[in-house]
Amino acid sequence: MKVFLADDEIVIREGIRESFPWDETPYTLVGEAPDGEMALPIIRDTNPDIVITDIRMPFMDGLELCRTLRSQMPWIGIIVLSGYDEFEYARQCIQLGVREYLLKPVTSDKLKEVLDKVSAQLLEERKTLEHAASLRARMQSDDKFLKEKLIGVFYNEESTEEDSRNVLKQLSSMGHNLASPFYSVIDVAFTPLQTGLEAAYNLAANSGGIVFATSSRTGARLLVLGKTVAETEERAYAFASSLVQELERLECQEIRVGIGDIVDRPESIFSSFKAARHIRHLIVERKDKRSIILGVREMGDVDQDRKESAVISDAKLFMLDHFSDPNLMLQDVAKEVSMSNSRFSTVFSQQSGQTFTEYLMYLRINKAKELLRTTDEKASQIASEVGYNDSHYFSYIFKKNVGITPTDYRNQYQNLPE
Repeated sequence: MKVFLADDEIVIREGIRESFPWDETPYTLVGEAPDGEMALPIIRDTNPDIVITDIRMPFMDGLELCRTLRSQMPWIGIIVLSGYDEFEYARQCIQLGVREYLLKPVTSDKLKEVLDKVSAQLLEERKTLEHAASLRARMQSDDKFLKEKLIGVFYNEESTEEDSRNVLKQLSSMGHNLASPFYSVIDVAFTPLQTGLEAAYNLAANSGGIVFATSSRTGARLLVLGKTVAETEERAYAFASSLVQELERLECQEIRVGIGDIVDRPESIFSSFKAARHIRHLIVERKDKRSIILGVREMGDVDQDRKESAVISDAKLFMLDHFSDPNLMLQDVAKEVSMSNSRFSTVFSQQSGQTFTEYLMYLRINKAKELLRTTDEKASQIASEVGYNDSHYFSYIFKKNVGITPTDYRNQYQNLPE
């Protein structure tokens, strides 16, 4: 089970990171962040099973992070950590589907107990979902066949507005509510087909009714529902990222994903599907090993590549000028280059081969290495100059990326050329 930690108190993060016996348990700490706003893009990148979050944090507090995760990634188990024993917080946490509510300080034994409990819940739910899917496959094959045929109407160019409305009514009568203000289609190809399809169906079944999967000749098509354009786009990217990670875990090959435009009418679903399929075909032509591309619209392919490349160059220049700002967030850079958060995250990874978080960390660590080699400044001062308010967290990140502590790095490389 992969675990992510969000807490603005470095003492708490250090305590959980250093004191909990991770190597002796079935849990891995895959990342941490001092607030919800910084946590979200890293959570999308690391795809944890469990998120431990504080309630009171700057920028985006724990409750807002819980709301966002419940909306966009409902398959994640959430544990709330708080120093405030207040009923109102507990009540809101329960409403947001939080699994456990812990009061600080938390001992290793208590955290292990809660992680075991949440882990057992998640595994049981997954088994139940897999069993239910298997049972439906055996006992309701006709219903599944009809459902796929009906959803397939949305992917047919000849379908009319009346056809789309009738399909929604029929699906609703079967217990599948696909009525939504906005839609987006994910078109994904992979091999082997059956292994990938099972993964796509299981993830869709675990999405809380926001994603519906059907098979295709080369893979799967996923219909994503959302209340707003931004929510739909975020959900599509989050689901596509999770599916790719699951396909890779299952050792699927030739994974190619295209995400279509956001549309606001059922009869327009076909246009989103056509865009997603077109994007996936572009990936085949480029012979990418694995790719997710979001939102090629009314522009030629070459022009689109050039435009995206220029946008990411601008973004990197902006980051180079501002990486020392400890409050720099993905959304700040996305806003600077006039992109939505999820689209910028996708295009940045596609063009750079690194996530936004990885590149920002690269800039900061690179500058820190330079300062350690060429100055006598204290590590705490260097941490501040490269964008880390907490020198302990800086030392942890530095050692994790470079392999040695800042002090050891200085001792080895000071006054030497890079």
